[in-house]
Amino acid sequence: MATNTPIFASLYSVIIQFILAKFRTGSLKKLFTFTRPYRGQLYFAMIMSVLLAALTPVRPYLIQLSVDKYISNYLWEGLLWISLIHFCLVWVESGLRFWFMYRINWLGQTVVNDIRKTVFQKVIYQDIAYYDTTPIGTLTTRTINDIEAINDVFSEGLISIVADILTIISIIVVMLFTDWRLTLVCLAPFPLLIIATYFFKESVNKSFQRVRNAVASLNAFVQEHLTGMYLLQAFAAERKEAGKFDKINKEHRNANIKAIFAYSVFFPVVEIILAISMGLLVWYGAREILHEKLTPGIIISFVMYLNLLFRPLRMLADKFNVLQMGLIAGDRVFTVLDSEEHLKENGNHSAGKIKGDVVFENVFFNYKPDVPVLKGISFHVPAGKTMAIVGHTGAGKTSIISIINRLYEIQQGKILIDNTAIHQYDIYSLRSKIGIVLQDVFLFSGTILENITLRNEKIDRERVMKVCKSIGIHDFIMQLPGDYHFNVMERGNNLSQGQKQLLSFARALLYDPAILILDEATSSIDTETEQLIQNAIDTIIAGRTSIIIAHRLSTIRKADKIIVLEKGKITEQGTHQQLIRHQGVYHELYKAVEKEEV
Repeated sequence: MATNTPIFASLYSVIIQFILAKFRTGSLKKLFTFTRPYRGQLYFAMIMSVLLAALTPVRPYLIQLSVDKYISNYLWEGLLWISLIHFCLVWVESGLRFWFMYRINWLGQTVVNDIRKTVFQKVIYQDIAYYDTTPIGTLTTRTINDIEAINDVFSEGLISIVADILTIISIIVVMLFTDWRLTLVCLAPFPLLIIATYFFKESVNKSFQRVRNAVASLNAFVQEHLTGMYLLQAFAAERKEAGKFDKINKEHRNANIKAIFAYSVFFPVVEIILAISMGLLVWYGAREILHEKLTPGIIISFVMYLNLLFRPLRMLADKFNVLQMGLIAGDRVFTVLDSEEHLKENGNHSAGKIKGDVVFENVFFNYKPDVPVLKGISFHVPAGKTMAIVGHTGAGKTSIISIINRLYEIQQGKILIDNTAIHQYDIYSLRSKIGIVLQDVFLFSGTILENITLRNEKIDRERVMKVCKSIGIHDFIMQLPGDYHFNVMERGNNLSQGQKQLLSFARALLYDPAILILDEATSSIDTETEQLIQNAIDTIIAGRTSIIIAHRLSTIRKADKIIVLEKGKITEQGTHQQLIRHQGVYHELYKAVEKEEV
């Protein structure tokens, strides 16, 4: 099949260049790079479109031949044979059309599958900073709705448009060859069709752009409000937010109605133009028959030609809009794919045998340019030791743990682990040796076992049970329906905060991390659960480097070193007793926490 490609390449290139004169050729070229593994299917679709275009005018010609040669001359045997040929041709053409439609849709779905995988991989490897500025609902739209629109570029777009144009050209050529005067008379209303098509295309194109923007707004709004439903109801804001949703939803409806109006006008206009063409055909054809310049078979065949001609013309403007919207969606998808907010530098050092000696040397960090969060932070946590970080909200405590495993990149200074700068480590190897337990625990929909292992099939149930027993949560899990196969709802809504926190501990400890980071890990649980976790911590942090952000006194007292942060700077550091004797900021914080716990 590939060997026949040059025969059709020039024909396709001419038509495609004509079609894309006003379109986003850059996006189209990028889209078609995804068809390279399926070139055979693409070439097959090209060849089929040419064959179908060539076959389309044959049946009307056979009808003309049947009427003028066999019926008018009473040649019944010849009529039987030509009817048999006509019957077989219908089946052949139907079969070819089925394979053509099936293959271009198969190609579209396959390419969309590849693009969606590529986009999702791009999304999950983006820097965390990317999600600070990009709404989740917008990314959802890009990954699902926009990519689905790209499928239309293949199934109803470019290849289908080229096939329709080839069909139109084929029919007009045959009509001109049969009788050029009659053809010109029949096609006299065509300028009206071109004008109507232009206005229809422009109107629908603008409406579709409004629809796409409204869909993105709807997705972002719904995603955000479903996630924050607890807060929404707690502050009785349902009515106000429902009003906002109604406004966005009306914009979506109005955009669709405008497109529907354009369709409602365009298709009757096309029917009227077809009726005018038919009227001209009957008027001129009847006159020519009376003067014996035309035969009845030609008139009948021209009726079929016009119907076959207007069938693709009805949908051509719509397909142009589908192509346009697919390319607009492609632009949005490629904005995600072309984003440079991802890890730009990755080392090749393995972190498999790190001991966990952590050093910060004059580290500066900011989320936004010229708005520093950490200002010249320096400290040393020897391997196997525990350091606690305390400070008021916004002091920069969480920022310190966010840059240790390179969730964010620092602007100045050095972070060393075992005397090696963290950017020299393979980031995935490094992160596998750092266990993190956050205050806000996120659980996925799935079983408890899947949430602890993060669906790592290499980790067996026995290993998970051993970890859970070591921190004392095995019995709690076994009491649940299905024990380790208990189904966790989205975000763990069918578990208590304490239970979710315990599971996050098991998840962090399962990989036997050299460095353990706890970010307010006991702040949202009751005293009994905290005691359970604290007992586990006392055993588990032995021999591990631990960096703890906490306000519970039991955690703070036991740290080998405590640093106090204020406005991004270390103001005090030392042991608990040293800082108490210093009578500084830590002493005030400690007394305040002590009162809370009493």
